[in-house]
Order: sequence, then structure tokens, then C-alpha cells
Amino acid sequence: MELMIPLKGREGGPFYQQIYQFIKEEIRHGNLAPGERLPSTRVLAENLKVSRSTTQMAYEQLLSEGYIEASPCRGYFVAEIEALVEVKEQPSGSFVPREEEKKAGFAVDFSPRGIDLDSFPFNLWRKISRNILVDDNKALFLNGDPQGEYALRQAIGNYLHGARGVQCSPDQIIIGAGSEYLLMLLTLVLGRGKVIAMENPTYKQAYRVLTSQGFQVFPVNMDRYGMNPGELKALGGDGADVAYIMPSHQYPMGIVMSVKRRQELLAWANSREGRYLIEDDYDSEFRYKGKPVPALQGMDQKGRVIYMGTFSKSIAPAIRIGFMVLPKKLMEEYKRRAGFFSSTVSRLDQNILYQFLTEGHYERHLNRMRSVYKAKHDCLLGGLKEFEQSFSVQGEHAGLHVLLTDRNKERSEDELVESAAAQGAGVYGLSRYFIHPEHNPYPSTVLLGYANLSGEEIKDGLRRLKAAWGIQ
Repeated sequence: MELMIPLKGREGGPFYQQIYQFIKEEIRHGNLAPGERLPSTRVLAENLKVSRSTTQMAYEQLLSEGYIEASPCRGYFVAEIEALVEVKEQPSGSFVPREEEKKAGFAVDFSPRGIDLDSFPFNLWRKISRNILVDDNKALFLNGDPQGEYALRQAIGNYLHGARGVQCSPDQIIIGAGSEYLLMLLTLVLGRGKVIAMENPTYKQAYRVLTSQGFQVFPVNMDRYGMNPGELKALGGDGADVAYIMPSHQYPMGIVMSVKRRQELLAWANSREGRYLIEDDYDSEFRYKGKPVPALQGMDQKGRVIYMGTFSKSIAPAIRIGFMVLPKKLMEEYKRRAGFFSSTVSRLDQNILYQFLTEGHYERHLNRMRSVYKAKHDCLLGGLKEFEQSFSVQGEHAGLHVLLTDRNKERSEDELVESAAAQGAGVYGLSRYFIHPEHNPYPSTVLLGYANLSGEEIKDGLRRLKAAWGIQ
């Protein structure tokens, strides 16, 4: 057969990504039937006037996700798959997912919390699930290790060491249902009465969790390198016991903490017994300029860094699997104070993730998502060039959102948000991320996320913002 794939040029993203996306959508919509033979990578490359390596990359991704199958000496065929759930129209009174509900108020929602679920490997995840269940493994339905399955902890440790430079053994890793649960668990490990310092602005959900557990939390302002060590040291009384930081990509400011600042904060933690740094490795997988910065934990020689991460951004929020790496001394406290809690992640889900990691699917998925997000990132930044006289852009080298600051200080943050909403575009004010929003010292700034938007939606959203803010 011959496939007519309308390549859009480089502005549409890498060619292999366009080929992969087109074939995937044809399969999902039933235009390519199960068992139907696809053209060879050579023939497709010749027809599309692209390199053979380009078509091979597209086919390899389709193979890894289970959309197509390879038969030796015969070629590539559309796989037998069940219909995928695609929400197109919701009948009256039907359930609408929260993300869809939130987007319903805007024609284009630049939410900084979204991800690209269209690229989630549904078929591969389903295939792994089936393979695990086909063995009738009854043990998977019993309680497991409170810290999480040892094999998964080992796989996570290997990944963290190779990708982020984290130094740990599987015995130091605790798996839990998301960062909020793990943070609550950590409050038990640390013990009551601790004073926590947090970057300001910050991830407000972490602030809510800590204060709900009775901890005193003090905001510490940031400079362009991260948390200000001078302000941290100047906290009253005996100062803080713990500092909560996001050195790889600070949320929401997008700052990547310098090595010098990391050393300064480690020196602060080392200056008194019982001090710790909580490293939230937020958005560390997505970086678009320069080499990835290793985790702060890898620089820690004295066991003062508590390392936390999740698979919410890199895979999907609903998977609800996070991990925490405790220093050896705190592991003793964990076993004494919280070791009796059962794991909050099912053994079935842990085994699915274990296979996803160890069979190389996660690394391939990450590489693909970096390419997907890079294309969206470049589309957004390209469109924002027309805003340069009125707005400055920050945080554009990593993560899944950027910040726009009003250069001319002509409008308040609320005016920017409200005028955008009036044009059908959702943007989000920086003030909402401050521990005390009324004390926001920055000029009018809004966040624009792009992960859950297509290239066309990004362009449409920017047209709406131009109209809202009078950009010529």
C-alpha cells in the first residue's frame, strides 16, 4: 500500500514525529485496519523524500507502543488493538474529567499543570498490564513491602543514578502514591516542631501539606540563582531546620539553580546537626538548552539531602507513583516512626512501571516526549517574538511553561489575566504561587503552559493574547 502523509515542513516538528503521529491517528480512527500491511521503511522514505532513518524511527516508536507489529521477512502490519477511548463529545449529564472541565471555560487554556496525554503509550501500557495478569500471579493482590517492591526500587535507583547522578541503594527509596503522600510521610520521619524554609514563590500544594501537619513554614525570597542563602541564614530564633527547594527547575520561576548556590545551601545544611534540604526534582526531565544539571543529592557527602520525584509529568498524573530517597540516618527514623504503614501503590501498578522502566520503554517515551515538547516550546517562543517590545520571557530553557513579564508596567497582573480570559485565553498570574500573594514584589507576570496544547492551539492562543493586550 502507499501512504500519503502530508508533511508540514520543519515547523510541524521533526519528520519522524509527524509520520508517527499520522499513522497512529489513522490506526486509532480505523482508517488503517488490523492486519493491514504498511509500506517498508525504504519505500515510505522514497515516497516522502526523507531519509530511511527517519521512517525507521517512526516505525520503531509505533512498534514500541503496540500500534504495529513486525513480521520477519514479511514487513510491518497494523496490530490487533482494542478501540482507544477518545473523548469527543460529552452527552448531557455525563462525567467530564477535571482537566477537561477546567479547559471548558477557555478556547485555549495555557495551564502550566497540563501534560500531553495524546502521546501516552496506551497500547503498550495495556499490553504490559495483560502480560502481568495472564500469569494469574495471586501474590500481586497481597500486601507487599511497605517501602514498595524491591525490584522497582532497584530500577528507580538505577535510573536516578544514570540520569540524575543520585547516589542511593534500593533500601533508601520509598515508593508512594504521589508527592503529597510522601511529603506527609516525611513529616512523621522528621518529627514535630521543625521549622521549614520554602522558596517564594513556590509549589503551593507542598506548602499546604507542610502547614496542615503543624509545621512552621517561612518564605525565603529568591534571586536569579535560586533560594537566597542570606535570607535563609537570617531567619529568626534558631533558624530553619529544613529548606524545601527545587534546584533543577524551580516552580513556578523556572530557575535552574547554579552549582555555586547548591554548594552554599549544602554548606548551610552541614553547618548544624539535624538540618536537611528537601530536593523536589520538579520537571528535571525536560531541558532544552545546555546539558542536564545533575541532582543536588549527588553532591551531598554527609547525608543532608532528601530527594523527591514523581512520574506525574514524565508519564501521567493519574499513575500516582512517586518516590523519596532518604539519607541513611533518616531511614532509621522512617522504620521507627512510619515503617508500619502499608504501601499506598498497588503491587500491580508497581510491576507495570517496573517493566516499563527495565524494558527500555520509559527511556524511549522520555526521548519522544522531549521531542514533542521541544516542538511545542519552539512554536510558543517563535510566536512570542511579536510580544518582545511589551513583555520579557523567563524560564524558557526547561520545563513545560514560560513566564511573561510586562516590561512597561502598564497593566496589573489581574488586568492581564482578565483581558486574556475575555478573549478566550487562560493565563495564570504569578501571585497565586506566593505564600502570601499580597506580598508579590515582581512586576505583572503571567505563566503560559503549553504541554497539553497542539501547535495550532498555541498559535490561536497567541492571536487571542495579542488582541487582549494590544500587541501590534
